[in-house]
Formats: sequence, C-alpha cells, structure tokens
Amino acid sequence: VDFLRNLFSKTLGISGEKVLDELTLEGVARYIQSGACKNIICMVGAGISTSAGIPDFRSPETGLYANLQKYNLPYPEAIFQIDYFKKHPEPFFALARELYPGLFKPTVCHYFIKLLKDKGLLKRCYSQNIDTLERVAGLESEDLIEAHGTFYSSHCVSFMCRSEYSMDWMKVKIFSDDIPKCEKCNSLVKPDIVFFGENLPKRFFTSMAMDFPRCDLLIIMGTSLQVQPFAALVGWRLLNARSFRDVAHISTCDDGCLALADLLGWKAELEEMVKREHEKIDSKAKEEQANQSAVATGKAETGKAETGKTKAE
Repeated sequence: VDFLRNLFSKTLGISGEKVLDELTLEGVARYIQSGACKNIICMVGAGISTSAGIPDFRSPETGLYANLQKYNLPYPEAIFQIDYFKKHPEPFFALARELYPGLFKPTVCHYFIKLLKDKGLLKRCYSQNIDTLERVAGLESEDLIEAHGTFYSSHCVSFMCRSEYSMDWMKVKIFSDDIPKCEKCNSLVKPDIVFFGENLPKRFFTSMAMDFPRCDLLIIMGTSLQVQPFAALVGWRLLNARSFRDVAHISTCDDGCLALADLLGWKAELEEMVKREHEKIDSKAKEEQANQSAVATGKAETGKAETGKTKAE
C-alpha cells in the first residue's frame, strides 16, 4: 500500500495523506466533524429520486426505458434524441406530462444535500437529474450544476431565434396537450434538457475545473456512472485528490443519508426538515387545487348566468 501511495504521489501528483481513519461511514462522519472537511461535492443521479415515485432509466423492469412501448419508438433512447424530437415531438411531451416537476416531492436524500448547504459544507451538487427536485428542496442556481439540463427553463430550438420561456409557460402548454411552439417564429420550444446529440452546458465544464481541485469529500449517490462525460467527474476528482481512499455504503440513497446524518448527530434535524417541507408542499398543493376549483366554479356560474340571460331575452 505504501509503495502504491508513493507511486501515485510521484506520477499523478497525489499526496499520500491519510484523511480517513477508517474506510467506513463512521470514518467519513468523523472526517466531516473534524473541521478538515470544508468543501463537499455531491454527484447524484436518478436513484435519489426513485423514492419520490420517479423511475430511473435503466432498471430492467421498472426503469423508464423499459416502459416506453406505448410511444411506438424505434428504440427507447429515441425519446431523448434531438433529431427524433424535432421530427416527432409528441412522445417526449406525452412523457413530460407523466413526469413533470411539481407532481413529486423531494426525498430524504435531496434534503440531506440541502442540510449540507445549511451547514456551510456543500461546495456544489452535480446532478444528472432533470426533475428539479434539488431546487424544490432549497438548492439555488449557484449550488447546482444540472449537467443534463432542467425543466426550469425552455428555449426555441431555432438557432436564429432561441427565445426563452418560463417553466410556468411550458407547464400550461404540456398540460393543455399543445405542442409548445415559439410565439415569435413558430418553431418547437424544448425544455432546457440535454438530449442525446446536444452539448452539456458550458457551466458544467467551467465549474468542474474550479470545484474539484478544492474538493475535500466527494459523495456519489443514485448514479451508475455509465453516462459520459458526467461519469468522468470521478476521474477528475482522482487527478486532484489528496487521497485515493474510497468508502462504499450499500443501501438505498435515503437510508444511506439517514445513517450518515445519524452518525453526524443531524438525524432529528433532517427528519424534521423533511416533515416540515413536505407539509408546506402539501399545503401549497391544496391551496392551488382549491383556487382552481373556485375558478372552475366561477366560470360555470358565469356560463349559467349568460344562458339564463339569453333565454330571458
């Protein structure tokens, strides 16, 4: 081990500094509590959202790609292919109605990342997810690198136009069964999700170069690390590492976060955060539903009054 440590130190510029006293979750917790761990980066994928009811992509029976037969696609990934989308946008927007942000609540894992931010420990969260649940949990734009894009904003696909549209505008279009078209040039409007055949956001690359040299601890959750270039972030971390010691904790993402929070003395705080924030979301949903019902009732009453007036005349 000492030989390998010295070899990596000389060839890759990695020091042999030992930062964990034990390769366990307990060792990670003690490192976080030591005060030496000041900049934590989280890398997350679809697995942190499955407990919210959002399917991942590649699970054999429950994954998204295994359940797209109803859209009559030439192959499952076509639904996220930019060239296919431009010719056949209907399958994507039908899927978007099923998975649209606002229909799901953040998980324990999302709130654990928010807790890291509240404790002043989160350097950045690099996410493959497009469900915006990190934002719902309280992370802001500067906290996030949404590597595969987001529903949070949308743009016209025409390079000559590129008009921007809000999440609320896109939601109205999707749930009214309209194919979103640009109000200026009538081209398709697409949520700012990175499709196959598109480049990742420039901020992914610029932030990577700034963040990883400063990273004290990299926490990876809910991703199989099969998709590039996101998976390459791990290699970038190794090139900038002070240590090459890894810890694997095998469990669900939520259970793993609860276990680490417990070791850190944060479990009660985390559980209270989840309960409080979920109650807020439920309360807001009930209020919006009541408002929509009131609007619908008002329209119905107006219609009745207009009908009665016509008959009287």
